[in-house]
Amino acid sequence: MGKKENGQENSVFVGRRPTMNYVMAVMMILNKGEDCTVKARGRAISHAVDICEILKNRFLKGTVYKDIRISTEQLKGEDGRENNVSSMEIVVSPSG
Repeated sequence: MGKKENGQENSVFVGRRPTMNYVMAVMMILNKGEDCTVKARGRAISHAVDICEILKNRFLKGTVYKDIRISTEQLKGEDGRENNVSSMEIVVSPSG
């Protein structure tokens, strides 16, 4: 989950795990005083928004959204066809 590789930002990739697993992973990064990027694709986007809102409203009340990026990625499906998949990155900062 949250790793720092070659100077890149700390990221948490949202999937199918329970919401609180992701909230704790983001919290660990933010508690170090570093920004965290919550990344999600497709149906996981709403899960990512829930994670950020729970974090901001219940656990770390000083947390702010630094940036929100949305895009569309083209992925090859199992049938070989190109599919458009929405993606979202929410950059969360420990304080303003």
